[in-house]
Amino acid sequence: MLQPRIIPCLLVKDGGLVKTVNFSEPKYIGDPINAVRIFNEKKVDELIVLDIDATVNNQEPDLTLISKLASECRMPLCYGGGIKSVEQIKKIISLGVEKISISSQSILDPNFISEASLLVGNQSIVATLDIKTENGELLLFTHNGKIKVDKDPLALIRKLQKKGVGEIVINSISKEGTMSGFNSNLIDRIIKEIDVPLTIMGGAGSHKDIYQLFEKYGLLGAGVGSLFVFKGQFRAVLINYPNDEEKENILSGYRLNN
Repeated sequence: MLQPRIIPCLLVKDGGLVKTVNFSEPKYIGDPINAVRIFNEKKVDELIVLDIDATVNNQEPDLTLISKLASECRMPLCYGGGIKSVEQIKKIISLGVEKISISSQSILDPNFISEASLLVGNQSIVATLDIKTENGELLLFTHNGKIKVDKDPLALIRKLQKKGVGEIVINSISKEGTMSGFNSNLIDRIIKEIDVPLTIMGGAGSHKDIYQLFEKYGLLGAGVGSLFVFKGQFRAVLINYPNDEEKENILSGYRLNN
């Protein structure tokens, strides 16, 4: 039976693992390969790794790092950062990555989604959109929230689905790293437009937040950053993930109303 996914999201900068708040002030928290090994032991549903340097610095995807991540990873792996061509996608998939996250390029050229889906299958193509809610408006950004794009996010979501995208990830800029709960106002606006698998990122601060997300919205993915790399009010670095009993309690929120 299909059920919601609880997905750690790791951010990579200069080859190291970092965590940000509202896409700024990256704090180094360790080695991404070590984090993957720990998540293997904890049997996570899926893993998202995003290189936050690549697009900003106009860099190619780091194939050496991607190869190491894929060889260590024993769960489905989604990788994103700096992807602009189908040749890059082909190389990354050949290294053992199951999903490709395309952000800026999917916004600039939605037809790229069609090309990528035809190449590797739409189940492997993910569009990741960074969105901020401001004065009741949904605003779309690229380059780690630094460049505003003059496009309607809802119209773009509809277009990307017509182009064959297999999954959509929505990242709430205003909630990212705050651990203050998911952005329900944003989700309410977005979810009615979605006909493909959806993952929501930004704001998870407790297992209860994830439970409530599943309880209210049903079958989707919860992308989680800070909660799974920090512990306690002083944010000591500790890679963690719900154990079997905790996970069952979280998923009961989905089963309650679905």
